[in-house]
Amino acid sequence: MMLLSLFIPQDEPVIRTIERDWHQDILVMLRDRLPKVVVALIFLFILQRVVHFFVKRMQHLADRNTSNLHRAAQLRTVASIVRATSYGILGVFAFLQILVLFNISYTGLLAPAATLGVGIGLGAQSLFKDIINGVFILIEDQYNVGEVVKIAALQGTVESLTLRATTLRDGDGTVYIVPNSQVATVANLSRDYSVATLSISVDASANPDNVMEVLNRLAEAIKSDAAFASVILSNPAVLGVNDIKGREVIYPINFRVRANQKDGVLRELRRRIILEFEKQGIPLGVSADMLVMQRKVDPTAPPAPPSIGV
Repeated sequence: MMLLSLFIPQDEPVIRTIERDWHQDILVMLRDRLPKVVVALIFLFILQRVVHFFVKRMQHLADRNTSNLHRAAQLRTVASIVRATSYGILGVFAFLQILVLFNISYTGLLAPAATLGVGIGLGAQSLFKDIINGVFILIEDQYNVGEVVKIAALQGTVESLTLRATTLRDGDGTVYIVPNSQVATVANLSRDYSVATLSISVDASANPDNVMEVLNRLAEAIKSDAAFASVILSNPAVLGVNDIKGREVIYPINFRVRANQKDGVLRELRRRIILEFEKQGIPLGVSADMLVMQRKVDPTAPPAPPSIGV
């Protein structure tokens, strides 16, 4: 009888009370809290679109600003920082609105969160170092998005810069994510201008004056070319005989070019040097590290019999 008493209609008022309370809570949520949360989420969505518009606008201005590459890099960096920071703040406010919708008081979470924050702060000191160092990177304008840098023994193009980390991509396409706390020394390879240096190796039998005249003529032709006139910033300099290594003579050529624009100039210069040296009969040098061995032929020895293929 006692077992049956658990299932008799005397429990029905409790079930009805629970159903009535749930029904009232749902009505209160739909009538009172849901409209406020919807309005707040719509406002957050509008803010997100505003941030998205300004980020896209800054990126568009950076792409159009070809005359000042440093300014363009700064615009891309600011756009990256604004996007990451704004989306993080908007996400936190959206989460708080969801808690309000389900009538979960987040004020009660502050005390445990503070205690947890102390523990996390003791164990996440590197995170604060990342943020502080990231702030100084931005304030001191050490590097920006799109620039080629060498940091933490890694070299590549800055694809993303946030307050916590820097994302690099090297020439092979490999992506490196470097925490800002590990950025101790920065080598910015694309600030203001780059120096394109090409060392030409020529055999010692070539006349140095003739070689320098050919190199000067080719360098001036590159600078006068319409394809490179806006890239090369200074007159090319053929420095003369820079080094002698056995039969190898080194002639360096220097250009001051726009940032990140030296590879195209050097490729074209190499191509023209090969064609002109072939035309002028100027032999390229052979490295002194290369050992060429030739067996001395005995003139009195009988010739070797021809080999017969099977």
